[in-house]
Amino acid sequence: MTSITDQTEIAARAHPMAPFLRMDRMPHIWCPTCGIGTVMKCYVQALREAEVDLDKVAVVSGIGCTGRVAGYLKLDSFHSTHGRAIPFATGLKLGRPELLVTVFSGDGDLVGIGGNHFIHAARRNMDLLVILVNNFIYGMTGGQNAPTTPVQARSSTMPFGNFERPFNLPHLAASCGATYVARWTSLQTRRMTRTFKEAIGRKGFRFIEVITPCSTLYARLNKLGTGFHLMQYYHDNAEIRHGADTRELDIDFQGKIICGKFVDREQPTFTEMMDAHYRKTLGDKYVPMPPEGGWIHE
Repeated sequence: MTSITDQTEIAARAHPMAPFLRMDRMPHIWCPTCGIGTVMKCYVQALREAEVDLDKVAVVSGIGCTGRVAGYLKLDSFHSTHGRAIPFATGLKLGRPELLVTVFSGDGDLVGIGGNHFIHAARRNMDLLVILVNNFIYGMTGGQNAPTTPVQARSSTMPFGNFERPFNLPHLAASCGATYVARWTSLQTRRMTRTFKEAIGRKGFRFIEVITPCSTLYARLNKLGTGFHLMQYYHDNAEIRHGADTRELDIDFQGKIICGKFVDREQPTFTEMMDAHYRKTLGDKYVPMPPEGGWIHE
């Protein structure tokens, strides 16, 4: 009879994603049918296809179910405090501009307690890739109402149904200045992977929302069935509409989910604007951060 350690080593040798994961931390804590692992796998696949130097990749997560991504990826990863993934990533990118810095967290973390940081990072066009996993609820802390919970949907703090208008996240990101905005469901793995790969090659504030199932809390509180039934809902109700007006991307309770790439534009990043301004103002006195970052290199 093999031990758990032996089983983990066997899985590490067999699984194609094992080189990118901390297999000693498996099995993960996510519930069966949770979509977060699927999104993480698509991100890893995009890194592989884009042939990114993994020594120049950093992933920053906050608190919550999706926040555990940072702990499972075998990359330079940082599990920051609640709502502070984006400012942490901002400091990292400013200090080490050569890195691909990805913020990978949930809807409650990034646009609930972290909403102020979200809008200003988009406004400044910080050079960050932001992947937001949206399951319409606070999944780790008891199923409370989230800033994305659809009207009429039940949560532990809205047992008679939500009456607060939720965020339309693609419109929030685009209206604040994001240069790349897309949305997919965790069922659309190939499209999601292609979008991640494309966004990796862009610069500026790139925002990708991924709708994922939470069968343990959201589905149970709303009597929506199992994770399979949620995926069936995505299959039947996800409508691809590239270039759609972001003002029309609200998600009603069990309504249509408009997916696709909505924004893809070029704008100078925060660092580019800063360098241009100080070169004009200070001339030769201004010494910009070198592309390899501010650390001492051999």
